[in-house]
Amino acid sequence: MASGWPRIILHADMDAFFAAVEQLDRPELRGKALLIGGTGPRGVVSTASYEARPYGVGSAMPMALARRRCPHAIVLPPRFERYRAVSRVVMRTLGAFSPLVEPLSVDEAFVDMTGCEALSGEPRTMGEAVRRAVFRATKLTVSVGVSTTKYVAKVASDRGKPDGLTVVGPEEVTRFLHPLPIDRLWGVGPRTRERLEAHGIATIGNVAATPLDTLERWLGSLGTHVHALAHGRDSRAVVPEREAKSIGSENTLDTDIAGEDAIRPWLLRAADTVARRMRDEGLAARGVRVKLRTTDFRLHTRQTLLGSATHATRPIAEAAEALLQEFDLGRPVRLVGVAAFELREAKGGEGNAEQLDLFDAPRDVHDERLDRTLDAVRKRFGDQALTRARTLDRGRGSPRDGFREE
Repeated sequence: MASGWPRIILHADMDAFFAAVEQLDRPELRGKALLIGGTGPRGVVSTASYEARPYGVGSAMPMALARRRCPHAIVLPPRFERYRAVSRVVMRTLGAFSPLVEPLSVDEAFVDMTGCEALSGEPRTMGEAVRRAVFRATKLTVSVGVSTTKYVAKVASDRGKPDGLTVVGPEEVTRFLHPLPIDRLWGVGPRTRERLEAHGIATIGNVAATPLDTLERWLGSLGTHVHALAHGRDSRAVVPEREAKSIGSENTLDTDIAGEDAIRPWLLRAADTVARRMRDEGLAARGVRVKLRTTDFRLHTRQTLLGSATHATRPIAEAAEALLQEFDLGRPVRLVGVAAFELREAKGGEGNAEQLDLFDAPRDVHDERLDRTLDAVRKRFGDQALTRARTLDRGRGSPRDGFREE
């Protein structure tokens, strides 16, 4: 191989993606502290612009805390449809370099560039070309890491943020990793970090110097995993177009609610969002799952299978509504969610993915036309341009909808 690398794995990570898209679309926001996320009392920061980060704010932080730390920040609700549209452009751009692209989320992906030297040059040249191509296609910056494994490439992309390129060759892997703190190892969360620190382990280099049997005694099978990563070993392949196991939408409520009448509008709104996402992505689902999180933070779920795979809103909403009867609705809830599972490609492009029943066809065709009309209006004028009457929450306020691909 011309580069002498056994593999060339690239990790591309868009910089402050949600905030950057908002600043792209609204030039008056450029250079200003910006927080994207829920605005209610239980809101969470999805993304903070780089102008806000020096104030100690970041993703997954309660919005109330972020606003106290950065009171001059502009707070905006997320526009997931817009972010997904830009994401599709990013993924197509990456796909022009290699067919082996594995999206991790809307704003990051692995690309296996092994064997592409003749077309794209040496690893550093590849990374520079990817950064330029993404910026040309989106006018947004991306940070890129290039190394011999997925793990090291991902750590490297973070090292150069924002708008950076970090290349870690085979002979540089341990020198790059070993000074880093142990929580940069995948799988090492706060509890594992505390356990390792209690044994005097503070850096990845310390982990690498610890005998494998000792780590296994302390951490069980996780010890084997972190020992391999600390030595730069990660044999996982880049899996193109990783299939989502489910598509879900969750609404975290500003105030707790109880009872069918209060919960139903939120449930139907989530079902509508899930169905719309499936239509956007050309998918249909055979199963529907409902999730309720009660005020004691316990999660309760129920699920069912549909007669045929579909991406139409009506059958998904009806299935979710039927599942609602299986919960104790007298208990206050703080989160309402719906997910579609057993996903498959929606054949034929419209309506149900499978053959319609002769007697159901007229209603399904009508539903399909309504769904497509609503989709078109929302894409042009925004998600709130048209709302189904049954999803109205009768004055309880707007939801903070969080899309999740599981």
